[in-house]
Amino acid sequence: MAIFGKLEVVEKQVNKKKFTVAFEYLRNVMNINTSEFKRLMSYSSNAFERIDLDKNNFALEQVYNTKERSDCFFESHRQYIDVQFILDGEEVIEVANSNDLHISMLYSEEMDLLKYDNTNEASHILLKKGDVAIFYPEDAHMPCLKSGKGCKVIKTVVKVAV
Repeated sequence: MAIFGKLEVVEKQVNKKKFTVAFEYLRNVMNINTSEFKRLMSYSSNAFERIDLDKNNFALEQVYNTKERSDCFFESHRQYIDVQFILDGEEVIEVANSNDLHISMLYSEEMDLLKYDNTNEASHILLKKGDVAIFYPEDAHMPCLKSGKGCKVIKTVVKVAV
């Protein structure tokens, strides 16, 4: 199941070798003196940029407003583990075991994406500034959800090769 919390705590809980590049990048994202931080903070709303980190890892840097649940969907991935980090703002992410869900869109290898029908049996995670969540292939997740009235989120998702 997903792992979540403050970056420094989560970093101690996972296989450091597999996530070395991801955590190094995220530490840079948190440092106001780095190009990573400055780049993320410079994006306008609805920005979405892919940043290659090495041959096995890349980041999807993004800025968006959180959404109503009806505008979101459950997804999972087979080729990559999601390491989702909130630089600013907050959002709710629902998570459920993908084996318990019905597939609504067959796997797209090109997009590394499976979509699932909605469920009311998911757990809810509130991610705030400085929080990270790791979603493995069996973790179907619905990100970008409003917590309360909603807000602008500055986020990066590091894709770590399985």
